[in-house]
Formats: sequence, structure tokens, C-alpha cells
Amino acid sequence: MMGWAITFLVIALIAAVLGFGGIAGTAIGIAKIIFAVALVLFVISLVYGLVAGRRPPVL
Repeated sequence: MMGWAITFLVIALIAAVLGFGGIAGTAIGIAKIIFAVALVLFVISLVYGLVAGRRPPVL
């Protein structure tokens, strides 16, 4: 997901340099949303890994 966020950020930067403000604004908005989702999923995964890692193994 971070790859998609970086891709949209690069698209936004290129569009801004070329003068396409609407496309740049949309691309940066999408990049922000994808980054936020990736960050939330990372935190959930981190917490789940810490909680699941402390359980004794099931035999």
C-alpha cells in the first residue's frame, strides 16, 4: 500500500509541476487516504503481533 501512496504522490508532484492543479489535488488526496489506511493497518498488525506473540504454543 505504501507503494501506491508513493505513486500517487509522484503523480501529484508531476501534475503540479505541469500546472494541472485539479489532478494534483485529487492525487494528493488519494495518497493521503491510502497512507492513512496503510498506517492504521500497520498499527493493527503490530498490536495483534504483540498480543499473539505472548500466547503459549498450542499443542
